[in-house]
Amino acid sequence: MPKKKLAVEGAASSSSPICTLDDGCLMHIFSFLSPIPDRYNTALVCHRWRFLACHPRLWLRVERPIKTTFEPGVFPTLEAAISAARPGDTILIAAGSTNIASAIQIKKTLCLIGAGTNPDDTVLTCSRGADSALEFLSTCKVANLTIRAELGCCLLHRSGRLTIEGCVLQCEENPLDYLSCPIMSTATSPVKGELHGVTVARTRIEGGAKAVCTSGALVLQHVRAIYSRASVFFWFEVAAK
Repeated sequence: MPKKKLAVEGAASSSSPICTLDDGCLMHIFSFLSPIPDRYNTALVCHRWRFLACHPRLWLRVERPIKTTFEPGVFPTLEAAISAARPGDTILIAAGSTNIASAIQIKKTLCLIGAGTNPDDTVLTCSRGADSALEFLSTCKVANLTIRAELGCCLLHRSGRLTIEGCVLQCEENPLDYLSCPIMSTATSPVKGELHGVTVARTRIEGGAKAVCTSGALVLQHVRAIYSRASVFFWFEVAAK
C-alpha cells in the first residue's frame, strides 16, 4: 500500500498544472518573488526551476536606453538600479560604458557584475572629491568591473562581507595620492556572530598609498600575488585577528 500511494502522489505531482507551464510563463511568475528567500527556495525545487529562478533575464540591468519606452528591470544609472533592487538581486552593468559612481551607499545584499569580456570593458568612475565610489554596509559581491577614484577610495567597506573578484581598482596619479586608497575598511568587531570582512581574488590594484587601509578592527591577511609583465594580480583577505 505505501508504494502504491507514493506512485499515485508522484503521478499527481508530475501532472500538476504549474509543472506544465512553459519557461517564459514560469520566469514571469518568478520575477514577482523576492530574490531572498523566495526565489532562492524556489531554485531548490528541481533542476529546471533552479535554471529559471537564477536566469540572467531576472537580473537588473544598467545600460543606456536605446528607445524612450520603459523596459522593466533596465535602468539608466547604477544608483537608480541599486535603489530599485531587492536584497539578493544581481545587477548587470553594460559593457562599453563609463558610469559615474560617487559615494553610492549599498545597504542590502547585492551582486554587481560587469557585462564585458574583461573588467576594463565596464568602468565605474568616482567623481573627484567624493570619499568613495561605492560604500558597502551589507554583504555584497563586485565582479568583472574597473573602478577608478582620485583623492578617495574605490570601495569603502563599513560592514558585512564584501567579495571583490576579477576586478581592476585604480587610484589615479595625483600629487596628493597618499590620501587615496583602493580599498578602505572601517568595520568594527563583529557583534552576536555577525561576520565582517573583505575577500579579494584575481584583482589588479593600481595606485594609491597602499592597497588596503583599515581603521577598524580588521587587518590584512593571507596575501598572495601573481606578477605579469603589465600588472599584478592580488588575492587576500581583510578579517578580524
